[in-house]
Amino acid sequence: MMLHEKDLLLIGHPGNRRTTGIQEARSQMGMKPATVLPYENLLQTWRRGGGLAELVKSSSPSPLIRLDAPGEDWEVERGLLHLGATDYEVSDGKVRTDSEPSVKGSKACVATDLPSSLQKVKRESFSAEAALILEQQWGRIYAPAQWFRGWKICLDRIAREARVVWPDVQFWNDPDEIGMMFDKRECQLHLMRYGISVPPILPSSEPIRSWEMLRAGMDASRMHRVFVKLACGSAASGVVAYQVNPRTGAEIAVTTVGMETLQGRTIFYNEGKLQKYTRHEEIRTLLDWLCAEGAQIERWMPKATLNQRAYDIRQLVAAGQAGHAVMRLSHTPITNLHLRNERMLPAEAGLKESHLSMIQKAAQDTIRVFPKSWSAGIDVMLTSGMNPRAYVLDVNPFGDLLYRVKYEGMSPYEWEMKLLRKEPVRHA
Repeated sequence: MMLHEKDLLLIGHPGNRRTTGIQEARSQMGMKPATVLPYENLLQTWRRGGGLAELVKSSSPSPLIRLDAPGEDWEVERGLLHLGATDYEVSDGKVRTDSEPSVKGSKACVATDLPSSLQKVKRESFSAEAALILEQQWGRIYAPAQWFRGWKICLDRIAREARVVWPDVQFWNDPDEIGMMFDKRECQLHLMRYGISVPPILPSSEPIRSWEMLRAGMDASRMHRVFVKLACGSAASGVVAYQVNPRTGAEIAVTTVGMETLQGRTIFYNEGKLQKYTRHEEIRTLLDWLCAEGAQIERWMPKATLNQRAYDIRQLVAAGQAGHAVMRLSHTPITNLHLRNERMLPAEAGLKESHLSMIQKAAQDTIRVFPKSWSAGIDVMLTSGMNPRAYVLDVNPFGDLLYRVKYEGMSPYEWEMKLLRKEPVRHA
């Protein structure tokens, strides 16, 4: 399938840094501004029984549709929780049901689709009605599994409705593949099937839903240092670097997640800095929650270092080409830049050309196994030692928001728009 310069329909948030960056880049390249369809408008239209068709001009030529990140907007957050509620009414008037119950009203409820021995492990959920009246608590992580279910439903519905309006519609990144990239569990398994090197996953015959199951799996596999990652998290949300001393049983968990008890219930939120937990009760509470919501658990591998700081690299790939790259350096196991870690360009760090080539190849190989997607930010690490290997850590379908980095004299969005202008441009 070919992508080329055409009208761009951007589904995102008007006026935010992503939308503004894309519009500025299109202006710089002499291209028409993108038509912006807010997620909030789309979700509201669905709630009153409408659809995409009434928000766009169906008589216009088939556009290229870019779905951008849905985060950083509370109304959209609530809308996705509403969409993901198990009592949400679907278009045929029926109520969607699955193994997770929900209750009417404003209180959260607890999933009971677990073995009796694990009933105490809580998965937060809200009814469709309750989701829409939630009051925002800054930083709080609300019902991640329910949010992700709503996001997947949103992606699927956009794809179906867009193909009705424009039978030959093209997506910048395919909605199904965006959903796969978002789910760290599914994404890593997909990469493994195609021979892409990823950190080894903790072996388990069934989903790990509690600290108890996690520890049993770690002990059985002798994997004493792991990353436990919220399956649908981004920007280090819900990431825990967890290690156990096999001799003494002492535990340490380093994470972005803070915990607070309100009215007898623990809530979880994103911290602006890393937390270190050593008390068993706190660690168990944290990991019980994380595993119950759905977690990717993988070996904690030693990363290459520069001046005693571990690093990995965000490599942008578009149209099969490796472009902008940013090193993320940290004295801690978690390197995300919003945690005030240091950023550096590979050239500034004196990264060997052979090492950069390994990273670029890993990123290009990764985007090729998503044949209906055109760009992504690929997080790649090199192992420590004299003969490093490249491992793919994450695939971000919205990973082109990179600050203060140019490639061929262009910002990431400008570079992408230049590539779009070429005829033809093929999906990787």
